[in-house]
Order: sequence, then C-alpha cells, then structure tokens
Amino acid sequence: MFFKKETPLYAYEIVREAGADVMYINYMTAAFVPSIAESGDVMARAIEALAENPNISKLVFVQQRNYVYDSVEVFLLAEIAHLYNYLVKQERILTPSRLVLDCMQCLGNKYNDMTHFVFLLKRDPVMAYYEMKRMITEEKKVVERTPPEFQIYEMNYLRLLEKILALMENLRLIKEVKKEIALREYKKSEREIYQKFFRADIVPNYTFTRLVASLPEDAEIVEQYEIASGPDKSTVTILKRKDESKFFYHLLPPEYTLEEDYQMLLNLARNVLIEHQPKAEEFSDFERTRRVFANIARDLLQDLATSKTIPLSYSQLEVLSNILVRHTIGFGVIEVLLQDERIQDIALNAPIPLNNIFVRHGDYDECETNIMPSLEDAESWAAKFRMLSGRPLDEANPVLDTELSIKNARARVAIIQQPLSPNGLAYAFRRHREKPWTLPLFIKNKFINSFTAGLLSFLIEGARTILVAGTRSAGKSSLLGSLLLEIMPKYRIITVEDTLELPFDALRELGYDIQRMKVRSALLKTSAEVSADEGIRTSLRLGDSCLIVGEVRSEEAKALYESMRIGALSNVVAGTIHGGSPYAVFDRVVNDLGVPITSFKATDIILVANPIKSPSGGRAFRRVVSVSEVRKEWKQDPLDEKGFVDLLKYNVEKDELEPTQDLINGESEIVKSVAAAVKGWAGNWDAVYDNILLRAKIKEEIVKTAEKMNLPDMLEAKFTYLSNSVFHEISEKVREEIGLPLGEKVFPEWLKWMKEEVKRMKA
Repeated sequence: MFFKKETPLYAYEIVREAGADVMYINYMTAAFVPSIAESGDVMARAIEALAENPNISKLVFVQQRNYVYDSVEVFLLAEIAHLYNYLVKQERILTPSRLVLDCMQCLGNKYNDMTHFVFLLKRDPVMAYYEMKRMITEEKKVVERTPPEFQIYEMNYLRLLEKILALMENLRLIKEVKKEIALREYKKSEREIYQKFFRADIVPNYTFTRLVASLPEDAEIVEQYEIASGPDKSTVTILKRKDESKFFYHLLPPEYTLEEDYQMLLNLARNVLIEHQPKAEEFSDFERTRRVFANIARDLLQDLATSKTIPLSYSQLEVLSNILVRHTIGFGVIEVLLQDERIQDIALNAPIPLNNIFVRHGDYDECETNIMPSLEDAESWAAKFRMLSGRPLDEANPVLDTELSIKNARARVAIIQQPLSPNGLAYAFRRHREKPWTLPLFIKNKFINSFTAGLLSFLIEGARTILVAGTRSAGKSSLLGSLLLEIMPKYRIITVEDTLELPFDALRELGYDIQRMKVRSALLKTSAEVSADEGIRTSLRLGDSCLIVGEVRSEEAKALYESMRIGALSNVVAGTIHGGSPYAVFDRVVNDLGVPITSFKATDIILVANPIKSPSGGRAFRRVVSVSEVRKEWKQDPLDEKGFVDLLKYNVEKDELEPTQDLINGESEIVKSVAAAVKGWAGNWDAVYDNILLRAKIKEEIVKTAEKMNLPDMLEAKFTYLSNSVFHEISEKVREEIGLPLGEKVFPEWLKWMKEEVKRMKA
C-alpha cells in the first residue's frame, strides 16, 4: 500500500486481502515511528479507527516501512474499541444527566473524572482500569458521607462505575495484564507492559512479506551466527521456547534494519523498476537478467541519493542494489534463507498468509521461523517460476517441479496450487549444497564411514549398475552426485533429470566430459519437453557413456533397465529411486513401474539411505543403512529366494555401517565379477579386499588431515578429483612394477603427494 503525497496524515484505507479486511493508516509524513506499545496517541488513533470499522483483521501503519499488527493484536484493540463505543454511544457516560441523574449540583468532579477515564481508555487502557478502581474507591467514601436524601444519586453513579469496571475486567488485555502486574501497582509511565502484547511485524514498503524483528519472549538463545558476508550479511538466531519441541529460527536480514533514508530510496527506486514487467524470454538467462537489473538499480539508487542529498558509500550502494533486485525481479526473503548453508528445506504451507515459514536445519531439524510471507509475494514467485521453467502451473497442471539457482545457492522447488491444494499456493524448497558433496564430506558427517566410501569407489570404477534408494530427504541425490566424482574423468557422463539437481557445472569446471539432458516431469501430462524414457533412449545414441538418471519415477524405468542391460560390464549406470529397503525397490520397479523381473536383475547394487531417529525422537540423522547386491539366480521373489545379499549393514549401537560376513569372506558375486575383469584380481580375494581397504584408508586420511590442519577445502570436489587422479596414476605405476596395486605400495606414494599438496594449500 502506497499513499499519495496529498493523502492527509493519519487517514486510513481498508483493503480486502485473502478474505480479510486490512486497515492501512497513513504515517508517511509523521516525524516519528508509529508504535502502539510506545505511544498513547498512536494507540488512541488505532482504537478510534477500529471503533468506526469493527471488522478489521489486520492493522498496518504505512511509513517507509510498514508496521503490521496481526489479528490477535487487533482483537485486543477491537475489544477496547467496542467498549468505547458502548460506553460513549449507548451508555452515554459523558452525558451529564447520565452521570448524576436529577442532581445537577452533584456534577462537579464526576464529569471531569469520566472524561479523563475515556481519554485514558483509548491511550492507556491499563491505566484506565486502575483509574476506574481508584474512582470506585473514592466514590464509596463519598457515598458514606453523603446525606441520605442524596445517597441514591451517588449509589447510581457507583453502580455505573462498578459496571464499567466489570466490563473492563472481561477485556482479554486486562486479564493478561493482571497476570503480569498482579503484585505491584501500575504506573502511568509504565508503557513497557504493552511491549508484551503489541509488537509490530516490520515490513519494508517494497515487499509484502512480514517479519517479526524482536526475539520471542520466554525463549533461550541456543546459537547465533551470520550468513552471507560484508554489509549484506544477515543474522540468524536459534532459540528454544519453553514446552515446545521445535526450535525457533529467527532471521534478521539487512533490509529490515535499514535507516529510514535508505528505506525511502528503496521505495522510490522500486516504484520506478516495477514499471518494467520482465518477459518470459528474459528468464531464459536469469543470471544475466539479474546482472542487468543490478546495474540499473545501482545507477537509479545513486541518482536518487544525489537528488535527495543522502550520502551513500559504495558498500551501502551495493547492499541497497542487492536488496532492490531480490525484491523486484528476485524471490525476496527466500533468497536470504537460501544463503544459509545449514538450511536443508524451506516450506511455505497454504494458506500462505496465515502460516509462518518452516525450515529444516542441519543441526536443529525442523524449525519455525519469524517470517510470514504474503499471498502477493507467493503469486509473484509462482509467475517467475513458470517463466523460468517453461512449465505450466494452473488448475489442469496444479504441480510444478523446477529448480532455482541464485549466486552460490541452488534449490529444487516444488509448487502446488488448487485444486490439489484447496487453500491455494504452497511451496517446498530443497536446498542443495553450493559445492558438490563428496565421499570425504559424507564421512565427516557420518552419513557413511570410510570403508563404505572405499567399497563405493571400487564399485564405481568396476562399472556396476547402482540404485541409490531411500525415503524423501534421505540424501539420495547428494550421494549420487558424490559418486560422479569417483568416475574416472576419461569416461564420458550423460545425466538425465527432470529437475536439475546433479552437480553438472562443478564437474564441467573440473574438466569432466559431461552432457546434461533435461526431460519432462512425470507429473506433466503434456509439455514441449522430451519424456524421460525418450531421453534415456536418446542417451544410448550419444556414444559410449556413463548414464546417470536423477530419479526413477515412472515409465522411464523400463528405458533405464534397457540401458542397464546394454551398459552392463561397460559403464556405470546409476540413479535414485524412492524405497526404504532393497525389496521395496524391487516392489516399486517390478510391480508399480512394470519392469520385467529379468530386467530388474540388471541391478547390481542397491544403496539404502534413511533418516535415523535420536533416542528422544526429537532429531533425525541421515545415514546409509545398507549396501546390498542383487544376485542373478532367483526367479520370482528375491526375498524368498535370497536374491538380496547385504554387503554392508548399519549397526545402530556403533552408528555406522559394518561389512557383513558375505563381504569379508569373499562371497560377494558382484565384487568378484568386478575382479574377474582385472588382471591379477581374478581369484585373488585378498588383493581385491586390499584395494577396497586402500581406497577407504585414503578417504579416511583426507578427512583426518582436513580436520587436523584446518583445511576444509580438502573435503571438497576439487581435492577429491585431484586425489582420485593421483591415486589412479600411482596405482597404475605400481601395477606395472609388481603386477598388483597393493596398498602397502600405493598408500605411501599417495601420502607423500598429499603432504606436498597440504603444504601448498597452507602456504
């Protein structure tokens, strides 16, 4: 809401929003920040406005920033406004004849007292309550000393006062206040009491999303940290409220703490920029469009600052232009949340204006936030996602799966609307790590242990067909992405995804020969995009390549297994699928997706990742809980016919995967089939197991050295790529010398390289 310059100060306008009446009161030219808690005059104007308009659900004071009071706070004021109307208009307590009946000579101080009470009722209702109690005490004394012939008039007046007091004691505000100050006297100057009940959500005028700036009361601060850097940094405070299982995530971005002059510049600049409505073609290169807008925003803000004689440094100009871009062409506070590397998921539930945003935090699990998005912002984001993805979102297609990539933040986005979501738009953002996950990173986070990493590295190099299974949010896509780094760079990789999640850009920058294919979502009935099954079949015509499928959902399963059978013993074929166990994967692939049993046997390895609950049930930890091979001799039911053999199994007491006897004793048919194709390994289980242990030892050493030397970059993709390349070079050299890449020969050479690399990194 923007009031025109000629709009009188304190004028108000009522707007219908999301089925509720919202009152906007103009404070644009006021020389002070409007606050119901701090100012009796502001409270009085609010109550007077509500007395005239009793059905208001939300109150907004419009200035360079909007100060929003929600329905609970408005209800407290509306009760007082209703009482004010009743006393003044129905009981007519300011009418002299109502106060003293036929005894006009008794008018005296009564009229003055009642006028003062009404004055206080609007400005300081708590003080008005205590003032009424004082008036009753005084009036009882008057009754006692009044001659009998006049006592009836005083008694009538006393009964009126007692009636007013009883009405006030039914006000929710007074009931709550009495709990707070029951043991002490209220003082007129003590407006701090109102801070407990009237705390405005501060909303910059260029966005509609509300944010509670103050920290919640009765909450203990657990941790505080900053996200982003420089002047554009935001503060995150994690709190724990009494008797609540969820933690509270409090975000304070820079746009909510700017000085009024800067807020004014942003308001003026936004009014200019919103005249340009981006077209769909501009979203084909979203980052370029953002850069263009950022340049325009900087020039515009600089010109406005000069014309308004507002000093603006270069760093301040950068902050303001960043804010302006994300609240015009961008995605507002969602972008700020995505800057937090510790956030995994962001949820906006319908109806959006009535629900705070929830986040899933890496350390504190699900948290409620202090952010309440608006329907206007949610609808604006939906329109942008339609243009970004080129996919529909309407009643015929009420689901939109897409992705968002901004600066260093990437996220998978799921949007639903009516009729699937009867209460309107809802969002789910799955945040991806800026850099790819690696096996050493997963070891550090206990998602897997070093032995598991060694086995997976061995199986990837052995060109096995692998399905990464698990429940939602189990880390399937992240694990699949980390396995790509274990593929030797000399092999070509083709990825097939309907929503882009795999670390394509990172691998391309490392020098991988990688081709990405984007296919139609299984949720779409029609689209200009190629179907997933056709995309997979097309990949087979693009030359000899490793095939990586983002997620197996529907008809593409048949094409994937066709690829597995063709690619077996040649290149890695891998993908993710929903399923909590190897048999659940079989059931889904064969019974739900219609893949023949004989085709399913092309699967070599099934990894299952599932969340593990803490003993209290309050937290969950992501873990790989099993690595199983699929035998080939069974006919109908792999569970009954022992078609699944666990190679690694999760030990809940030790909180890690352990090798099973089948693996330790060399009874894994898949591992033996890998060894059979390598000179010196066929029939030599000790040499094969030694190689798995060697790979595990190298991954473990990386993690230990990174922690000891405080070199977190050692856990990232670039170092993993270099380490794997050096490992293969050394292994080949040792193989040429002694016939086998034995760990006792390879590891010292690799360790020597690592120490030199660490010196270089520390320099």
